[in-house]
Amino acid sequence: MRQVETTVHHLLRNGMEMLVPKSPYHSVIYGAFQERATFISHVHTAKLAGQDGDQALAKICGVIAADEKRHEAGYTRICAKLFEVDPDGMVRALAYVMRCKVTMPGLLMSDGRDSSETLFERFSAVAERVGVYTARDYGDLVEHFVRRWRVAELAGLSGEGLRAQEYVCGLPPKIRRMQVLAHQRAARSELRPVSFSRQSGCSYPPL
Repeated sequence: MRQVETTVHHLLRNGMEMLVPKSPYHSVIYGAFQERATFISHVHTAKLAGQDGDQALAKICGVIAADEKRHEAGYTRICAKLFEVDPDGMVRALAYVMRCKVTMPGLLMSDGRDSSETLFERFSAVAERVGVYTARDYGDLVEHFVRRWRVAELAGLSGEGLRAQEYVCGLPPKIRRMQVLAHQRAARSELRPVSFSRQSGCSYPPL
């Protein structure tokens, strides 16, 4: 637990490198994406924990996932209403958020040890490998909101709004193609074990 506390304190010191919103629209769109992403990752972690026989961890992750789902629902409804009131402004805001990328709050987390790659990079690589959160999940997430907010059906848009609509609606297949290429690169690369200081010598599936 000491290493976990160390990581938390380093993250508090480092701060968060997330989207810099230029309007309230950006903030609520980011919130919807971030909350759904954490919901998905906790659901998958709960499933993996249960398969490994750790029912306590599975229950904890399930409770967190349910909480994240409620947060997602709130942001999603706010965005849906804003799309009704100002479709042009919202689709342009959505394109802005997608271009800036939806980075997670833990991006700058650190265990205080020097490494050629960041702790978050190692964590993300393991998460992808074991199926906690993958590029496919991200593609599904983008497609979910495009469909939920009926982005493809928006009408009366400005020229910039139409370009934003085309860009956003074309993202899911692009992300899935990137996922295929990433898997191909991973299959050709040398696998190596990954360890985390908080786990007292335990290692994770090779990357």
